[in-house]
Amino acid sequence: MNKPLRIAFLLPNLKGGGLERVGLNLIKGMMGRNLKLDLVLTSAIGEFLSDVPSEIRTIDLKTPMGFRLKSAAESILPLKKYLQKEKPDIVVSHLYIYNIVAAIAKILAMSPTYLVLVEHASLYESRNRGRGTQVWLLPLLMRYLYPLAGSVIAVSQSLARELEADLKLKPNSIKTIYNPVINESLFLKAKEAVEHPWFKEGEPPVILGVGRLATQKDFPTLIRAFAMVRQVQPARLVILGDGPEKAKLAALIQELNLENDVALLGFTKNPYAYMARAGVFVLSSAWEGLPTVLIEAMAIGTPIVSTNCKNGPEEILDGGKYGELVSVGNSEAMAQSILGVLSGDRKQVDPDWLDQFTWKTAIQNYLNLLGIAQS
Repeated sequence: MNKPLRIAFLLPNLKGGGLERVGLNLIKGMMGRNLKLDLVLTSAIGEFLSDVPSEIRTIDLKTPMGFRLKSAAESILPLKKYLQKEKPDIVVSHLYIYNIVAAIAKILAMSPTYLVLVEHASLYESRNRGRGTQVWLLPLLMRYLYPLAGSVIAVSQSLARELEADLKLKPNSIKTIYNPVINESLFLKAKEAVEHPWFKEGEPPVILGVGRLATQKDFPTLIRAFAMVRQVQPARLVILGDGPEKAKLAALIQELNLENDVALLGFTKNPYAYMARAGVFVLSSAWEGLPTVLIEAMAIGTPIVSTNCKNGPEEILDGGKYGELVSVGNSEAMAQSILGVLSGDRKQVDPDWLDQFTWKTAIQNYLNLLGIAQS
C-alpha cells in the first residue's frame, strides 16, 4: 500500500475572516482520503480554532501574525524547521505575504515539497495604499519567487489575469479555482434562529453587510446609502464584523442620526442565519479577490446589491444577471438599487450556476491539480 501523502496547509491564523474560513473549508474537504493533513498556523489563535477536526494536526509556529513583510518574515525559520522535520509532500499556502514566507522557507530548507501558492487578494491595496519598503518589495519578491512554485492559484479569473500582468508572468500561468463555499452545513446554519429583535416577523426589512471593519470593505458608502434609503421607506441596517474602522463607523452613524436604525453587531461565526432573514445583502467593497459572502448570500437566496469592484463580484453575479452591480463608492446608486430590491425587484439564481462554488467542485479541482485520485 502506498504511503499516505502529507499535505500541509499554511495560514496566518484562524481569526474570523473570509480567508480563514475558506482555508479551513479546504482542509476539511480533504478529509476522508488516504492523506495526512497538517494545518500550519503562524499563530494558533482565532475564533475558528474550535472548528478544526481532531483528525487534522495543528502546528503552531508561535510567531507574530501580521500582514506586513517584517512581521511575517519571523515565520520563515520556524517554517523551514517544520519542512525539514516533517517533510510534507505538498504545502498549500494562502495569501501573498505568507506565500513569500513559504517560498523562502522551502528554498532555505532545500525541501522537495510541491508548493502551491493560493492568491486571495489583489495587489491593489499594497500598491496604491501601502507605505514604505513593502510597496515595491512585495511585488518584486512575488515576481521572483512565484515562478519557483509548483502551482499558483487565484480564486477568481479576473484576479489571475491581474496578477499575471502585475508580476509579468506568462499568460494563463496562474490557474483559477473558486473557493469551496457551498455545502450542506451552510444551509443548516442558515436555518438557525436569530435572537435580535429586528429580524422578527413584521419588522422593517433589514439591509445586511458582513465583513471586516476595514478600509477595503468601504462600509461608509453603505451607511450613507442606507441614510438615503431610510428617507424613502422604513428599514434597518445591520453590519456583522469587527475591525479597526469600528469607531469611525460609529461616529458616522451618529453624525447621520442613524443610531436607532443601524447596529454594528460584531463578529459572528454564523452570519448565514442573518443572511437568510435579511431583505437584501450588500457588499460595498472597494476591492476584493473573490468575496465569499456574495456566494453565500446567493446560495441562501438573499437578494444582492454589490459594488462592481476588482475582483470577483461581476464574475460571481454573472455580469449582474444574479444581483445588482453598482460603481465603487457611489452611495446614491447603491441606495437606488437597494430600494429596487426592497420593492420586489429580485433576481433568481440558476441552481446550475452555483455548482462551480460548491465544496465538491472546488475540492475536486484541487485533487486534480495535485494528482490525487478521488476516493
